[in-house]
Amino acid sequence: MREKNKITKALEIAMPYDSIDGGHHKMRVIDQIVRVLAGDTYNEIISIHKKGEDGPNTYDWDEGIAP
Repeated sequence: MREKNKITKALEIAMPYDSIDGGHHKMRVIDQIVRVLAGDTYNEIISIHKKGEDGPNTYDWDEGIAP
């Protein structure tokens, strides 16, 4: 996916849910945006995010719940 298309798609995901209640729904929107922007590297990026001083699962990644 071209960079401009990724940005457009990410904005299309974000804009309808800008005022939705519930952190779990907002996390779903963030997760979907990360998936679009990361593309094939999504799993690698999440794995890197979760690593910390206590090992590979120091931090969580919440995929949220669809609004």
